[in-house]
Amino acid sequence: MSKAPPLPGLRLKKRHFNALDLSRLLAACAVLFWHYQHFFVPPVDFQFHVARAKVSPLYHELWWLYDYGHVAVQYFWAVSGFVFAHVYLADAGARGRFWLARVARLWPLHLLTLVLVAVLQAAYSGVNGTEFIYHHQDIKHFVLSLGLAHFWGWQADQSFNGPSWSLSTEILAYAVFWLLLPGLRKSPMVLALTAAVTALALFFLKAPDEPVFTCIGYFFGGAAVYGAALKGGLRAGVLAPLATMLAVAAVWLGLSLHWEDGATLAGTFAALLAVLAIDTADRDDKLAAARHLGDASYGVYLWHFPLQLMLVLLIDATLGSRGIARQPAFLLFFVGASVLAGFASHRWFERPAQKLVLKLAGKRRERKALTA
Repeated sequence: MSKAPPLPGLRLKKRHFNALDLSRLLAACAVLFWHYQHFFVPPVDFQFHVARAKVSPLYHELWWLYDYGHVAVQYFWAVSGFVFAHVYLADAGARGRFWLARVARLWPLHLLTLVLVAVLQAAYSGVNGTEFIYHHQDIKHFVLSLGLAHFWGWQADQSFNGPSWSLSTEILAYAVFWLLLPGLRKSPMVLALTAAVTALALFFLKAPDEPVFTCIGYFFGGAAVYGAALKGGLRAGVLAPLATMLAVAAVWLGLSLHWEDGATLAGTFAALLAVLAIDTADRDDKLAAARHLGDASYGVYLWHFPLQLMLVLLIDATLGSRGIARQPAFLLFFVGASVLAGFASHRWFERPAQKLVLKLAGKRRERKALTA
């Protein structure tokens, strides 16, 4: 059965955003620096403060990554909104294929790393009497994690493969996108911007389940950028000045008003617009080599904590001290190993698993059609 042609006026002519792909990988690496402090957390049953400036290798050169790498999560959400709008707005059959495509892409690696972390945490707690970093390793949180519902408001805190909390909230952003898709096709910029402003207002007003509203807000902010691009706003001459203004606003909000959430919001969209400006200027596709680099970002993000936990178990069992983590060479090893794991995971696990899920779903549809 042939796929229907794209709906008119809802897809940009530029099919690939190479700089955007590269930025996804760089954002995943930024999160690694924020979580690097985990190496220095001893076996404790409560939150432990790490003096990052004293123990992190090359801290004075890379302090901005160690202190602010976590805001890359918001950037991921905004990029997802932009990409989803690019992929699904013009796809007439998107609503029917949407959830199968999402499950096939995300769930197999999530399940694998969830089970692996459960085993590794059992080993760690068996030696130390407490869990590593994320302490809610129980049946309730495991079941919630199985369904990617582990950060929808029913949780006590992060659990198992802790970084996957942002994936859990993004599932709800996907649900809102799926529900609003018919309306988004009629008015992509206005409806996406309305959803973004509403969700972010609830976040800033400290509504319950703030992370969910934050995710939805950033996601639809990215979709609104795509809606603006459909109206001719995707030009380097427009994007670059806007990105600069937002970057200045982010610095002012952070340094003068000490409003971290506002600075993160402005900085996130400054980064997104700057990257899109680079892509727009790349008319000859000179950055095509970066096209597939973003494929590893999901693997880097989900594999780095299991890898970190494995390294901690190995270091504790052999060296007895985690002082080796203070060495720049160890930092390079950890980041490099995480990136390699991301690429290997995408090629040898994520893509085959995705194809398998889609194949099984196709066979199930065929059986239903034969028995109907």
